[in-house]
Amino acid sequence: MPPVPTPSRPDTTAGFVLTLSCDDRPGIVHAVTGSLLEAGCNITDSQQYGNPDTGTFFMRVAVETSTTFSRLREHLELVGAEFNLQWQLHRAGSAVRTLILASKAAHCINDLLFLQRSGTLPIEIPAIVSNHRDLEPLAQFYGIPFYYIPVTAATKAEAEAALLELVAEHDVELVVLARYMQVLSDELCNQLAGRAINIHHSFLPSFKGAKPYHQAHARGVKIIGATAHYVTAVLDEGPIIEQEVIRVAHGHSVEKFVAVGRAVEARTLAQAVQWHAEHRVLLDGHRTVVFD
Repeated sequence: MPPVPTPSRPDTTAGFVLTLSCDDRPGIVHAVTGSLLEAGCNITDSQQYGNPDTGTFFMRVAVETSTTFSRLREHLELVGAEFNLQWQLHRAGSAVRTLILASKAAHCINDLLFLQRSGTLPIEIPAIVSNHRDLEPLAQFYGIPFYYIPVTAATKAEAEAALLELVAEHDVELVVLARYMQVLSDELCNQLAGRAINIHHSFLPSFKGAKPYHQAHARGVKIIGATAHYVTAVLDEGPIIEQEVIRVAHGHSVEKFVAVGRAVEARTLAQAVQWHAEHRVLLDGHRTVVFD
């Protein structure tokens, strides 16, 4: 008589990601991993970095456990108090609620929307905001609510207040400026500190203003690049998350420069958003620590 198969039990394990920073001192890794062990966690990935210039320690740990989120937090609060940790605990794989701002150019936002729909990018997009209507059909194609918020010098404060209302209404965790051609006020930048990502070409400060690729082409530039960074009150100088460069040649037309530049911008922004959504980026003053 064949053995009766044992009914399989449902898998109750869940994944979490712990990120932390603190003053560097002996025993941090031992204390943190020991606390996770006591909580019944299996560590699947662990990375750490100590900045010798600032004396700050950074760590990212991915775990699997049957322990509940709240119970795990209780264990971590003890070691957090002992080492004065600045820490966050995230559910692994949970989609980060992301509001996208864009103006007229579609290359960056289209990349984000496609990657999100294909399951490559762990974000959820509850809304798209623009100061123009050009991208409304794209939002409709992806079935995402589109909010037209025009911005002028006279209405800037009102427009930013409306934007913050959407951030609160949709429980937004991340704001992405996907070629949003408006300068955010210092107040808004401060309110979104550490949770707003911008993209720009890497010609700055050489080629400012309109048509930077045309200016670069006229000067015979040989490398085109893009920089994705957190938004700060200092324009285009926030902590850098990702950069990419690609060579161009003297025979390339202006149109080729623009096409290559747009592709680099889209890739660089998407990579920065992915690393942020996977909780791989930790702020280190004016710099970032990015765990791979």
